[in-house]
Amino acid sequence: MKRRLLIKVGGVAGILFAGVAVVCGAADVPRVKLGDEMKDGRPSVRWRGFNLLEMFIMGNDRTPKEFREEDFQIIRDWGFNFVRLPMDYRYWIKDGDRKNWEAFDENHLQYVDRAIALGRKYGVHVSINMHRCPGYTVARPREPTDLFTDAETLRVCCTHWAMFARRYKGIPNDALSFNLFNEPPDVPDETYGRVAKALVAAIRAEDPTRFIVADGLSYGRRPVKSLVDVPGVAQATRGYTPMSVSHYLAPWVGTPTAKPVWPLRVDLPLGILAGPYKKDMQRPFELLDVPAGTLTVRFGKTSGPVVLRFTADGALLREVSLAPDEKSAMWSDVKYYPEWKIKQGTWLGCETFSFTKSVGKFAITVTKGDWIMLDGVMLASPDGARKTELPVVGEWSAPVNFAQRFTGWTGGFKTAGHDAAVPRYADAGREYLYRKLFADWDPIIERGVFCFAGEFGVWKMTPHDIVLDIFEDYLALWKERNMGWALWNLRGSNGVLDSERADVEYEDFRGHKLDRKMLELLQRY
Repeated sequence: MKRRLLIKVGGVAGILFAGVAVVCGAADVPRVKLGDEMKDGRPSVRWRGFNLLEMFIMGNDRTPKEFREEDFQIIRDWGFNFVRLPMDYRYWIKDGDRKNWEAFDENHLQYVDRAIALGRKYGVHVSINMHRCPGYTVARPREPTDLFTDAETLRVCCTHWAMFARRYKGIPNDALSFNLFNEPPDVPDETYGRVAKALVAAIRAEDPTRFIVADGLSYGRRPVKSLVDVPGVAQATRGYTPMSVSHYLAPWVGTPTAKPVWPLRVDLPLGILAGPYKKDMQRPFELLDVPAGTLTVRFGKTSGPVVLRFTADGALLREVSLAPDEKSAMWSDVKYYPEWKIKQGTWLGCETFSFTKSVGKFAITVTKGDWIMLDGVMLASPDGARKTELPVVGEWSAPVNFAQRFTGWTGGFKTAGHDAAVPRYADAGREYLYRKLFADWDPIIERGVFCFAGEFGVWKMTPHDIVLDIFEDYLALWKERNMGWALWNLRGSNGVLDSERADVEYEDFRGHKLDRKMLELLQRY
């Protein structure tokens, strides 16, 4: 007979079962058979909740913060049912040192036990996620080895997930799921699929019925085709598009500093001019039916060096080489990124062309290098009396609406070609999000893949009315597809509590500052 020992973890009861902690609530919650759930272990309700960040990034003090019972109680009392725990694997290895990355620290793992126990106590589903896993993170510092190319690193990551699978085997899927790792980069679908399937196999070898979530490719933006037919594996997207709104003035990213606008005009060009380094995103910017006169093109943030090729009706006009240079007055905000071995900065110049007759197609292509953002295009008549400008949304993304047609000095510009499709949504914000994100996710949702948004949020510097507007657009689109969501975060700069926004009338709530308008919006969806 296996030995059972009742233990206490931060005041919450758990069970040590054959030397492995299997936590439960204040009382031993009856286990739910897989047959009581939906076919592949997926939840029977929409997940709606928050990310809790107590083990998010290991600092100088490697001791984790304790997950707060108050958070789980508040989440339940507000009517939500889900928390995601983005965690740093260094917390649960000995001394937080990669040299010991297969030696697990039982004392620190009990912090995770506590969170799962609290979830069961309050009826809140817990999804544990490796925000930093062996071999990959979107945070800094980068991992010294690569999960996608190094077989030993992948083996170690599998060992970590196998440990969690053994530790929590028997906890029902309605209480616990595993989210493999946070926001894989823009690697080939089959490369990510190979890694994800290896991690799934390691989990299923220990716990064949555990429900698993895999984040989408390109930092959660794109679904993973190679995982669509893997049973019991969900896919998670994100709600950070456009970053010009969600990350306005966020200190950890180099996004444009122009005041955010929402909704964005869906007919405007959006995205980057990509070069051969990003072949799958490379597409020229095209301006059709350009009249005689002067054409001026402004540029912005550049990941360089790049070579720009300008053509008119296929004939070369000019080639320009641009390389961010912190010593030049023509560049600002230049920074070197060692992980990519590249400099990025904002070019303050422009390129001007004079045409004595009309041009059928003016095109700009990045023929060498990484990428550059367009900032705007202006046309002026030969005498300068008439002018019109085409704004461009400077955002790091694949190009949208990069073919534009000049329709006259009063008509301005209109999208050309496939970009001029009939809108699906009358609401401009929702139409933009549909084109940018949801159109890619709808096919796998229709195939029956369980999908939800593992993170969304807007940094505290974006005006509050814009935050609420874009939240409602996302929430409505997710609800339409029966998708759940998790706000980043509950407490803090993106959250409902203690966000320190300058333009919110906060309400005192249990010692916190509550954004009541945001809360009520979330509760409606």
